Amino acid sequence: MVVTEINSAKFRDMVRIATYRLNKNAEFVDSLNVFPVPDGDTGTNMNLTVQSGEKAVNESNGSQVGELTAALAKGMLMGARGNSGVILSQLFRGFSKKTEDKEVLDSQALADAFVGGVETAYKAVMKPVEGTILTVARQAARAGQKKATETSDVNEVMQAVVEGAHKSLQQTPELLPVLKEVGVVDSGGQGLLFVYQGFLEALTGENVSDLYQPDKSEMDEMVNAAHHQGVQPQISTQEIHFGYCTEMMIDLTADFEGKKEFNYDEFREYLNELGDSLLVVSDDEVVKVHVHTEVPGHIFSHGKKFGKLDKIKVDNMRIQHENVVDESAKSDIQPVDFAVVAIAVGDGLRQLFESLGVSYVLSGGQTMNPSTQDIVDAVEKLKAKKAIILPNNGNIMMAAKQAKDVLSIPVEVVPAKTVSQGMSAMLGFDPDASLEDNAQSMTELIEGVTSIQVTRAIRDTEIDGVEIHNNDYMGLLNGKIVHSTANKFETIIETIQDGLTEDSEIVTIIIGEDGSEEEAQQLEDRILEIDEDLEVEIHQGDQPVYDYLISIE
Repeated sequence: MVVTEINSAKFRDMVRIATYRLNKNAEFVDSLNVFPVPDGDTGTNMNLTVQSGEKAVNESNGSQVGELTAALAKGMLMGARGNSGVILSQLFRGFSKKTEDKEVLDSQALADAFVGGVETAYKAVMKPVEGTILTVARQAARAGQKKATETSDVNEVMQAVVEGAHKSLQQTPELLPVLKEVGVVDSGGQGLLFVYQGFLEALTGENVSDLYQPDKSEMDEMVNAAHHQGVQPQISTQEIHFGYCTEMMIDLTADFEGKKEFNYDEFREYLNELGDSLLVVSDDEVVKVHVHTEVPGHIFSHGKKFGKLDKIKVDNMRIQHENVVDESAKSDIQPVDFAVVAIAVGDGLRQLFESLGVSYVLSGGQTMNPSTQDIVDAVEKLKAKKAIILPNNGNIMMAAKQAKDVLSIPVEVVPAKTVSQGMSAMLGFDPDASLEDNAQSMTELIEGVTSIQVTRAIRDTEIDGVEIHNNDYMGLLNGKIVHSTANKFETIIETIQDGLTEDSEIVTIIIGEDGSEEEAQQLEDRILEIDEDLEVEIHQGDQPVYDYLISIE
């Protein structure tokens, strides 16, 4: 039977099932991340972005498709996390622009909407890279456009979009050499394919009933547990030691290669080391988890060893707490002329940024990227007349730029991709200078910083000729893995030696949660043996994920 239009009810189904499909497969998308480091996780970021869009659609009373696509786009815009989430939100922003006056969508309107999404997304990315989600979106839209000239059936157009996306995804390793080297397809493109497949399932009614869907009410009971109630106004934000309220459900019935046998006591003991407020409820088929932690990615990675993850949810409690506390204190906040908002996680890093003149440090970083809304809220709470945003992470850059576009005051994003760059940039901040002059001088200082990050590998792989084994210590030099050994000290020194030049003057070592003052002192001694004229500074950062953050200037 030919289906010639998509009405609002059907579009709601498309969003619901696409969200569900991506949620079910977020961990698989995460596994496609090229670098074996605990990062923002493409699947998790896209999943949270789409969930924000679905929430907006559910809250909309719109009876026309155009009203719902607008709600979806706005929800995804404000909930976008990580670069993959921002690009996905831009795809649906363009989709919305093409459909804003539509009561229903016919086959041509549907195809045009996908094309519009691609046009908007490409404009949003400064230097589009082929072999990524952008390529998959473009070729999928092209396939849908071609099919729309041949049929009036919206199902056939959507089928063509899915097939185009799938074909393009398989070609991504040929376009992006690093994908071919590691042996994976593009993670963002894979996430987009799951969204499109969800759309098709909603239209055809196929391949939905066999998906496992646990009862949401049991997890809701945990979310509303007593320890969530009434304590936030009584503590300071700095006293929140574990800032991310993390929840997941594990389907123990899933069967896959390498699956581990679930042991309740061992599982609970492991998670207990990663946070507090832990709740683990299980039966023979499903495990429900709630924990407050600094490393949501570690929680999810451990959980998926035992089954398929579902109902993934992460909330930044520091932001929630500040919102609760500030409601009663808003009248006491005096407007400032010029604010700087930096993004970092770790009490030591917060203090360091504040000592350099940052107005507010938004908790977030490698294991949890703040959304566009989080960044907007952080700027608005300061009641500033103008502001600078320091993302301090390459995967937060696009969300920061999206926040700039949303905010009503003049804002500049200084493109700091690491904490080290962000701190160096603050040395060029002058509250009496103009917004533009500050952005320029701060950006210039970034260019003279060599950034080193030290962390542990989460899987075996080989990248750029560097053989990496699970649990190795990896040294990243300006974002590129250059050394990987089982010896942390050796890895750090070799990476520092690669980063030093005859012009190097200062080496700054920032100690993370898994680093130590004693080890940092040993590093200082070894660095001075390499070049006694270097100046070495050591600071406590308390950051998760990276044992050490090191800058060379």
